[in-house]
Amino acid sequence: MFRRREPVPFAFLAEADRFRSNVAPPPSERSSAGQIAGRWLLGLTIVAALVGSLVIGMPALSLDHSAQTQQSQASQER
Repeated sequence: MFRRREPVPFAFLAEADRFRSNVAPPPSERSSAGQIAGRWLLGLTIVAALVGSLVIGMPALSLDHSAQTQQSQASQER
């Protein structure tokens, strides 16, 4: 059965597929060697900070079994 097309409230959206602009965006500038080196240095610093925080924080996250055994030995000697 043939359906009648309803008018689109925002006709400019329906016609956006057919619209082509003749204005091209300006070409992007190439990054200089200093900018590239700075980005790499910033990324390396962030990664090193994350790894360093893990290395420093791992002893605090690990369970200390020697403290538990000392406590149990002290309670048994009472």
